[in-house]
Parts: sequence; C-alpha cells; structure tokens
Amino acid sequence: MSSATKGARARARVEVTAAIKDEARRQLAADGAAKLSLRAVARELGMVSSALYRYFPSRDDLLTALIIDAYDSLGAAADAAHAGVAEQQPVRRWTVVCEAVRSWALAHPHEYALIYGSPVPGYRAPDSTVQAAARVGQLLIDIVREAHRGRGVAVRPLPPELRSEGERLAADLAPDLPPAAITALVAAWAQLFGLVGFEVFGQFNRVVEERPAFFSHAVQQLAHDVGLLPQD
Repeated sequence: MSSATKGARARARVEVTAAIKDEARRQLAADGAAKLSLRAVARELGMVSSALYRYFPSRDDLLTALIIDAYDSLGAAADAAHAGVAEQQPVRRWTVVCEAVRSWALAHPHEYALIYGSPVPGYRAPDSTVQAAARVGQLLIDIVREAHRGRGVAVRPLPPELRSEGERLAADLAPDLPPAAITALVAAWAQLFGLVGFEVFGQFNRVVEERPAFFSHAVQQLAHDVGLLPQD
C-alpha cells in the first residue's frame, strides 16, 4: 500500500471519527448520556452498525472518547485564559481560571453534564480519563504552588482529626505543598464545580440574579481559603 493511500485512509478515519462524535454529542443534547446508542448514531450517519463498531467497539468506548474530549476542551479553555494573565498576581490568575471554567460550562452545558452531572448508568470511567480530568485541578495547584514558593500562602492549620488525611492528600497530589493548603485546594475544587453546576443546571434560578459578580466574589473567597494572599 502506497503512503498516499495510507494517508487518505487515515484522513478518512479521522473524518468519520469526528462525524460519529458530533452525532453522539447531538444525541447527548437531545436525550442525555444514558440513552446514547451506537445503533442510533450509525442510523443517523447512514452507516451500518458493524462499520461503526470498527471505530468504537462499544457504547462505553464512545462515551469515554466524548468524556476525554470534554475534559480536554475544558482544560484548554482554562489554560488559554491563564496564559493571558500568567504574569499577574496569584489571586487574579486563580479568578481568571475559575471564570474560564464557568464560561466553558455555560457554552457547553451538555458536555459539562456528561463530565460533572449524574453518573451514566452502567458506565465506569476508565483510568484513561484521569489525565484529562485533572487538567483544571492541576492548573489551580500550580497557581498555589508558585504562590507558596514566592510570597507564601496563609492557610488555617488543620484540626487534629484531619491531619492524617491532609498528609495523605498532599502525598498523593502535591508533596511540596503544606497538607493544610492541599486540603483547602480539594475543598475549593469541589466548591468551584458546585458553583458552576448550580448555575448550569438551574439551581440559581430565582435565587441569584447578578451571577457573574456573584461567581467572581465566590471564587475570590475560595482563593483566600486556599491561602492566596491579596495583591498589595
């Protein structure tokens, strides 16, 4: 087989894979992840099911690809936002990254629901999703790490009953950070996605009206909680 033929086949595979994912995302938006069906995707694309299985052997394989794509898209949005303020103070960088997460989620609610909504019945995410899923959290850790190496961080000491857990978290996630800082980071990570989820899924309806200002204030408070010092 010539290199030209191999190249054409590779391009065709990329194009078909993209078309399958696009149709699957359309079905996610219409019916939710629990109802995603390879046969339905194949039917909408005019493919026989056996042909689609050569790209994604099972529904779970397709879900995994969509989940990794969503995490990577979110991570790329956070990275791009951070790059624009990389030389600024840690609190500003933290806030910009959090606001990028919110903006991406509001622009991609169905993909956000896939990765941070209700678990899909019968699906268990494989380890291959972990690296993409960690991108935003790792970026927030990096911001705190650089602050710790510079001006330092000011976090409240852990209560005695949480010290061993804080040490375990630090060992697993960021051994160079104080256990109190990494414990606060895990809590802030959960609260960030809780804030975003409440807005995406409508829990703030008839409650919070000035949502951008509310969110900005909330994530600046999270920055304080993880020990980032305010700008002089």
